[in-house]
Amino acid sequence: MSCSALKRIAAGSLLVFALVAGAPSGWTQDAVPGYSIDQVTQRVLAGNPDLQVTALARDAARSASTAALALPNPKLDVSGGRAAPRASIGGSSSVQAFGASQLIESTAVRGARVDSARAAERGAGHAVLQVRNQLVAQTRLGAFEALLRQEEAEAASEALRLLDQVRERVRVRVDSGEAPRYELIKADAEIISARQRRDAARLMAEKALLDLNRLAGGALPDRWRLAATLDEAGPALELDPLIREALARSPELAQLQAEVDRARAQLQAAQASRWPGVEVRVDHSREPDVIQNKIGLSVAVPLLDNRSSAIEQASVELSRAQRLLEGRRTELRQQVLLGWKSLEMATGAVEALSRGAVREAEAALRVAEAAYRFGERGILEVLDAQRVLRSVRADLLQARFQAQAARVVLEQLAARYVDR
Repeated sequence: MSCSALKRIAAGSLLVFALVAGAPSGWTQDAVPGYSIDQVTQRVLAGNPDLQVTALARDAARSASTAALALPNPKLDVSGGRAAPRASIGGSSSVQAFGASQLIESTAVRGARVDSARAAERGAGHAVLQVRNQLVAQTRLGAFEALLRQEEAEAASEALRLLDQVRERVRVRVDSGEAPRYELIKADAEIISARQRRDAARLMAEKALLDLNRLAGGALPDRWRLAATLDEAGPALELDPLIREALARSPELAQLQAEVDRARAQLQAAQASRWPGVEVRVDHSREPDVIQNKIGLSVAVPLLDNRSSAIEQASVELSRAQRLLEGRRTELRQQVLLGWKSLEMATGAVEALSRGAVREAEAALRVAEAAYRFGERGILEVLDAQRVLRSVRADLLQARFQAQAARVVLEQLAARYVDR
């Protein structure tokens, strides 16, 4: 190779090094910002559009509650005209009349309307807490799924690296004539399959991060990573406290209770609407020869419409709301029990796989590799042992994810995410 060619290669190498050294920080893995699960949760709570819409509905319900306290406006009447006598004696003169009326609502009607509006306001507030509780649980579940996909991608990359090493040893033995070419073909096929699994796992990991960013309303950067692990330990859980918290703190139950209170207030309003109130009216009229001042009362008498249909409808709505509350309370208790069983099963699977199956699969792979090196076994035994180890490790990852998912469900049912 000529001296000029060497100089060109050296110059190109220096240029590449300079470009890499001066590359933006986003090109390197270390520069990708990392977020903990709590930090991601805060981003989601700050940018999620569903939570913002629910908060606006709460503000609207608060305004409606304030409007329910308003008193009815008085009515003013003004009229005027000309009065002419029947006989042709004298001329016409002006006539003026003034009137004012004020509805004095029944205290039962007003109280029922205010109670209904306040119950709706409480329900809207509990709806915000319910959406917040679900959103935090959905975020944590999505974060653990992203961690699962990331660890699956790492495991697939490690499996591919091991297969490359096995393939290199097979190639040496095939080139030396110690092994048939079929073993090299089999190793190549395994590498192709492993590369596809790695690429698919990476795509799933990226999709999980995109789903989290969607929940956050795009508040997360385009490239980021989770600074957490799939097997992170949480606080110890106990069944009886979980059940008590679920029944006492659940925003869903509180929202249904607010619906019951609202339906009861609407029933009282329908019953009180038979006698809505008394209208007081004051009139003053001025004629050429007479000045009249009158005061009167007006009451709606329930002769044609006694509001029986409205009362019946409100009564049915109250019964429906009470049944929904009772059924949801029973269902919530059963969900806590079911989630506890799921947590026990997933925890048992993690312990069994991590202490037994994974170690046995690793030992079987070491034996198969040693036997292959000494020519006692073929490449198929090594590949089978690697396949078994990959399967057991994948089952362990799934069991860890299921344990975290069951924990998230239990904490959501116990309403432990409403204050996060």
